Amino acid sequence: MILNVIIDGQNFEVTVPDFMMEEANEMFDKMDVDMSKGWQMGRIWIDSPTTKERCQIAADKLMTAIESENQNMATMMAAYIMKRMPGAKEIVFDDEGDMLQTEIFVS
Repeated sequence: MILNVIIDGQNFEVTVPDFMMEEANEMFDKMDVDMSKGWQMGRIWIDSPTTKERCQIAADKLMTAIESENQNMATMMAAYIMKRMPGAKEIVFDDEGDMLQTEIFVS
């Protein structure tokens, strides 16, 4: 499965192997536990992030992974997003860097 990622007008494709969607469930659950304690999203503290906000948090980590060329982390964050938002096909990051404005398109 492929997640299309757009950062500052540049296109990146992150390929997620099908097996990762199931094999990483334990890590995804741990991420959810961590995020359920609340998360700083830009200048705003979110006490209990929604599924969309959790995916925006993962997307922020995905962007960092792409920028630092950490393919393993990029793949893992893309898998998390695709698992939590079935049908996710594309992520468009806000040019100003506002996590809450990151758009995740689902088909």
